[in-house]
Amino acid sequence: MSQSDAQPSGPDFSLGVSLVSIPYAGVLAGHVDGTAVLLARTDGEIHALGGTCTHYGAPLAEGLVVGDEIRCPWHHACFSLRTGRARHAPAFAALATWQVDIIDDMVFVRGEAAPTDMTSTRPLEEPRRIVIIGGGAAGYAAALRLRELGYTGSLTMLSADDAAPYDRPNLSKDYLAGSAPEDWIPLQGADFYTGHGIDLKLDCQVAGIDTAGRQVSTTTGERHAFDALLIATGAEPRRLPLPGFDLPNVFLLRSLADATAIIAASGKAKSVALVGGGFIGMEAAGALRARGLEVHVVERDEVPMARVLGPDIGGFLTGLHREQGVVFHLDVEANGYDGSVLTLSDGSRVPADLLIVGAGVAPRTELAAAAGLAVDNGIVVDDTLQTSVAGIFAAGDVARYRYDGELIRVEHWVHAQRQGQAAAANMLGAGKAFTDVPYFWTHHYGHDLRVTGHAAGWDEVRVDGDPATHDFIARYFRAGKLIAAASLGRDLENLSVEAELGTNRSVT
Repeated sequence: MSQSDAQPSGPDFSLGVSLVSIPYAGVLAGHVDGTAVLLARTDGEIHALGGTCTHYGAPLAEGLVVGDEIRCPWHHACFSLRTGRARHAPAFAALATWQVDIIDDMVFVRGEAAPTDMTSTRPLEEPRRIVIIGGGAAGYAAALRLRELGYTGSLTMLSADDAAPYDRPNLSKDYLAGSAPEDWIPLQGADFYTGHGIDLKLDCQVAGIDTAGRQVSTTTGERHAFDALLIATGAEPRRLPLPGFDLPNVFLLRSLADATAIIAASGKAKSVALVGGGFIGMEAAGALRARGLEVHVVERDEVPMARVLGPDIGGFLTGLHREQGVVFHLDVEANGYDGSVLTLSDGSRVPADLLIVGAGVAPRTELAAAAGLAVDNGIVVDDTLQTSVAGIFAAGDVARYRYDGELIRVEHWVHAQRQGQAAAANMLGAGKAFTDVPYFWTHHYGHDLRVTGHAAGWDEVRVDGDPATHDFIARYFRAGKLIAAASLGRDLENLSVEAELGTNRSVT
């Protein structure tokens, strides 16, 4: 994805607009010298801010105003209407702010204003040394938020990956398809971490956590002392113990190295089989079709993704792929692979020059369990994301927390980033419960399906609109209560559902 190339619409704010034209709820979209700008009222004051999301350039005027913030219509990033601050991922950079002059009931927007100080009041005693285990979404977001909040102590990030934090959702989308350049993938440039005092150690394997001595040890013998610790170890792809699934042309898709290896192998391949019809597997199927490969998807259910989205929406997405030539083998399982042919449980044989296994993931809890932390299908945390040991927090795919009365884990990129941000504030003493509603998007042939809420255990789906026209919203209910929604072409409605779920949900 790239930033929107559309020219900004609306009035030229430098020429002035009437004060009464600025709504009390919502924003007025316009521009200054061709740059998109929004005008908003907040507690009687008029603020002017940049009009495009700093994540992927979405037009914020099409988003939703909730209180004193505006939420992006594409990926639900949140910005303060007062300061432009990026409050919630996936955006991290603030919106530009502009000078506002009010003369005789006319509002004029002049040049850009100086950035607003984004630090917050913190306790007099804060941790001198913070260590983050993990260089993925949660760990990266936590490190940035700590510095944004004005934390000046020692900050070390220990990442098992050999690459600096990168845009993992893109790996199964544009990057795998060949339409995203390599320089899109890193989240920051090489000098960023040094410049922000983040001691990023790559290809670093953590051996253990000493909770009593407050130290993290690595396999190379290094020891890193901490006063506060964040465990953001993520999840590990499940491997299938089937004949031939350890061959060199069998791949997982989790890391940048995985995606790069698949791209290299696909250049010499004519056909590929994907075992697993989940979101990542289906995105990869679309990406590899874009490279011209014959693509087969093997899924044990009758309708891919029906368990999460229901048969209607799962069937709609499957239909998109069939229209592009993807071949589905449904209600079957893989039995074995000989390096060129995948054998299925019904006896059929699927030609495959390479094989990609997408059998789900399991949380990486070994370090936490060995350290004596409470573990139950993830690292169990309280409402502030603190583990059973004081001063040690967990965030991202590995964290299991209470949501609407039940313990859940959420394996979504944006949610992991937001948990990292929340944990960062709480490591500095904020003591604030994490209450964000889960959200993710999935990309298929130019269509982005947006899913908000936690759809597990639904017993009713109500669809408004028609999937065939690519314009619908499906609402998921459990015992009559709205718990989630999935939409295409209904971005504002999806944002409204997120706001509704956030208002109505219970923390405990």
